[in-house]
Amino acid sequence: MKAKFQNFSKIVCAVLILAISVNMFLGPHHIAAGGVSGIGILAETTFGVERSLVVFILNVVMLILAAVFLGKKIFFNTIAGSILFPFFLSVVPEVMLTSDRLLSVIFGSLIFAIGVSILYKIQASSGGTTIPPLIFEKYFNVNTSKGLFFTDFIIVMMSLYVFGFEEFLFAILSIGITSIIMTYIETGLKRRKAVMIISQGYTQELRQNLMARVNRGLTIFDVRGGQQEQRREMLMIVVSNQEYPEVIRLIDEIDPTSFMITYNVAEVHGLGFTYHPIQ
Repeated sequence: MKAKFQNFSKIVCAVLILAISVNMFLGPHHIAAGGVSGIGILAETTFGVERSLVVFILNVVMLILAAVFLGKKIFFNTIAGSILFPFFLSVVPEVMLTSDRLLSVIFGSLIFAIGVSILYKIQASSGGTTIPPLIFEKYFNVNTSKGLFFTDFIIVMMSLYVFGFEEFLFAILSIGITSIIMTYIETGLKRRKAVMIISQGYTQELRQNLMARVNRGLTIFDVRGGQQEQRREMLMIVVSNQEYPEVIRLIDEIDPTSFMITYNVAEVHGLGFTYHPIQ
């Protein structure tokens, strides 16, 4: 019961955040950046119908589709957000907090991303255009991200027709910012770099210096070349962004001809990163 109450509280908080984003940042500047809120903004401008009513009607339709095609679990995960979102859209005042469109898009998208991320973390939804992609995936094997992109693309193209080219560009910018912020919230801000090194004859020297100067553990892999099938050792070390330049300098000093691959790591757990023993 306690867990259910906590989840419901998070849904209320998240949906309120979404409503603030739409009514105080994106809506006043006619930024229809996808979703049912985007359709609501378009309908309000074109037909004079309140966006909260449009969102409510669309969410009810999507709830019915979810119950028929997706089953009870998704229906119950969606119902609270689907009802609360139009309610908060009608309660939160439609106020233009800043006349600067760019600031509104940046902060509106940031706030919107936070709200959606809260919902995703508890496997909930505000309903709307998140339902059709799930149906397409279940029955037509279409990837959900592609389905969501397609629905948002249609809404953004409609904003080009209704509002004009400038609002269309701002809508695209809003979607991009929201996507980036959600990715960072999902994977964390403390990203690392994994470096893989293959050296012709300096593997041991590199290993000793990396451990001494960077003060990080590393892993040794036995690998085989694809062309001549020569067996070699490959070093892998995970470092912070601040430590990465020192790794590059060290490799260039010892063996500038070594083969090196670097890639971003979204999350690292364990000794030296998330666990620090008491000395």
